[in-house]
Amino acid sequence: MATFTYTARSLSGDTRTGTQEARSRADLTARLARQRLKVIKIHRVIPGAQTRGPVGRRGSVSRRDIVVFTRQFSAMISAGLPLIQTLNILAGQSGNRRLCAITREIVTDVESGATVADALARHPRAFSSLYVNMVAAGEAGGMLDTILMRLAVFMEKNGALVRKVKGAMIYPAVIMAVATVAIAALLMFVIPVFETLFGSAGLMLPLPTRAVMRASSFLKSYWHVMIGFAGAGLLALRWYRATPGGMLRTDRLLLGVPVLGDVLRKSAVSRFTRTLGTLLSSGVSILDGLEITAKTAGNRVVHDAILDSRTSIAGGDTIAAPLERSGVFPPMVISMIGVGEQTGGLDEMLSRIADFYDDEVEAAVGNLLSLLEPVIIVILGVIVGGMVVSMYLPIFDMINVVD
Repeated sequence: MATFTYTARSLSGDTRTGTQEARSRADLTARLARQRLKVIKIHRVIPGAQTRGPVGRRGSVSRRDIVVFTRQFSAMISAGLPLIQTLNILAGQSGNRRLCAITREIVTDVESGATVADALARHPRAFSSLYVNMVAAGEAGGMLDTILMRLAVFMEKNGALVRKVKGAMIYPAVIMAVATVAIAALLMFVIPVFETLFGSAGLMLPLPTRAVMRASSFLKSYWHVMIGFAGAGLLALRWYRATPGGMLRTDRLLLGVPVLGDVLRKSAVSRFTRTLGTLLSSGVSILDGLEITAKTAGNRVVHDAILDSRTSIAGGDTIAAPLERSGVFPPMVISMIGVGEQTGGLDEMLSRIADFYDDEVEAAVGNLLSLLEPVIIVILGVIVGGMVVSMYLPIFDMINVVD
């Protein structure tokens, strides 16, 4: 008999946790099911694990580190090396000190009788729930090397998708930041020089010039207050985003922004279909797959649509109808998912959709950048050009007076 800790959900929606002895994870799952509890997660209690100190937090484990670890793990298992020897080799050759320490703890846990999935689950900062569940499915199906290779490919493609979207945001953010600093410098240091010059001339200044000078005086006097308001606004937005309702509203608003919303929508579709397709092809049940996919959606609107689909399937309906009601997923995606459900090839259909939308995201990012460049140039030209013209208008008046 082994000891397991579990987290389960009752029919009323309450979450329950506990510790029980059972012959296996499947035995405990069946026992909880008879108590009308839906298992969320089960971890085997490793003897002596509670007394062991935590892994040092110095350094971090990057996505690239995990991808290399996974590929090497798959290659050695596929070559026929014993599991413990493979893990010891991985711990010895890892270039990341924290990942090396984590791998040595995994070796200890596996030697104590835990499965690889249970050992990985003790390190959620390095190995996500998706990673752990796929490894558990690979161990149960006797194809751990294949699952690990699928995981490595999945993480590489998902990482490439994230880099595309972030890359689209970095360029305009940097340009706007530099422009903001330049405009603030003009208002605080250059405009006051002209203000002194015009004051000594005693001329009646045009309205645009007076407006720019008032903006300069306000910024010089209250710049610290403006920074405080900006910081408070960011904190308030962060707090609002932390609430379920706030996250849902802001994510829905972002999806409705022209061009940017198209990038976010297509990247969400690609992430959803690739994650769920990878899980299903690895032997994870569709209900567990949808729950894991919802956690990695990255958008509350998509998250809620996926959970609605999970409820729909649990009630005997299809996955496509709730996705269609969300309004996030294009009709082509809904139709292809429906065909995949009817033909029994949902995992393959989801992978095809993900491959298609990876290309769509790249095209959408290109469209976003091509639109943002001229818009930013026009906005900066109007602001800087307006400031320059407003400063030259009194100079023209002074020349006329001299003439």
